[in-house]
Amino acid sequence: MSKVQAIRGATTSPSNSSEEILAATAEMLDLIIKENSLKVDDIISAFFTTTQDLNAEFPPVAARKIGWVNVALMCSHEMKVPGALPKCIRVMVHVNTDKNPTDIVNIYLRDAVNLRKREFEDD
Repeated sequence: MSKVQAIRGATTSPSNSSEEILAATAEMLDLIIKENSLKVDDIISAFFTTTQDLNAEFPPVAARKIGWVNVALMCSHEMKVPGALPKCIRVMVHVNTDKNPTDIVNIYLRDAVNLRKREFEDD
């Protein structure tokens, strides 16, 4: 029996342009699907955030463009924290899966790979 699991992802955009935001987001979402052996029908919802320096495009537009047409999507800005990684796009994707939480592959790309390292340093 499948259950709902959350998958995290983060990446950065080289610039505050629609094209770059969409490309970075699509790359991250494609890897989330591939690395977790998902089908679009497995995806329930996705919540995106961007740092406040990214406002040229909504990241969920990339999800729609890659076929997430029946997935509930929402986006917001991250808190403005001094020293935070700039030009960062984050996502939490909720999926139906038989996988255990330890088998979920979270995706961190580009400069966001440092976020994952920081999470473990804080433990």
